[in-house]
Amino acid sequence: MSVHKDILNGIIKENPTFVLLLGMCPTLAVTTSVTNGIGMGLSATMVLIGSNVVISLLRKFIPSKIRIPAFIVIIAGFVTLIDMILKAYFPSLSKSLGIFIPLIVVNCIILARAEAFASKNDVARSAADGLGMGLGFTLALIVIASIREILGNGTFLGLKLFGEGFQPAIIMILAPGGFLTLGTILGVINWWSQRKGRSET
Repeated sequence: MSVHKDILNGIIKENPTFVLLLGMCPTLAVTTSVTNGIGMGLSATMVLIGSNVVISLLRKFIPSKIRIPAFIVIIAGFVTLIDMILKAYFPSLSKSLGIFIPLIVVNCIILARAEAFASKNDVARSAADGLGMGLGFTLALIVIASIREILGNGTFLGLKLFGEGFQPAIIMILAPGGFLTLGTILGVINWWSQRKGRSET
C-alpha cells in the first residue's frame, strides 16, 4: 500500500472514531465545542506522527518482551511535549481540555497504531499512517463537536449563528448529548454502508 493510501485509510476506510470505534472517552468528553475538538484532534495527530516515526526507527532494537512498555514511554514523551506547548502558547485551550491531554498516553488509538503498524513498517509509511489516523480522528471530533455546539449553544467556534429567539438544546452540550450525537452519526454511516452494499450487489 502506498503512502497516499495509508493516509486515506485512516481518514475514511479505518477512521478511528466512526469505523474502529477507538478513543471514545475523549471523543465524548471534549466535543462540547469545535475549538476543543480541533485542539484535541491536532494534539493526538502530533503524538501519533511522532511516536509512529520513533517506534518505526527503533522497531528492530526494541526486544519483543518489553515492546509495549517501550511504546508507552515513547508516547508519553511526545504527550509531555505537546502538553507543555499547549500550556505555554494556548493556556485557555490547555485548561479547557484538562486531563484529556495527559490521557493521550493511554489512548488506544495511539498504542494500537504503534503495535499494529509502526512496529512493522518503515518510517515513511508509519508517518503517513499516523497522519491519516490523526486527521481521521480530528475530522470526526470536528463533526461531532459542530453538531453539539450548534444545537446546544447556538454557536460555531464561539460565533453566534442565530437570533435572540433561538432556544438551544442544552442536553447536546451535556454528557447525554455526546452519546446521542455519536449514536446518530454511526447509525447514518451504517445505513449508508448497507444501502451502498445492496446497490453494488
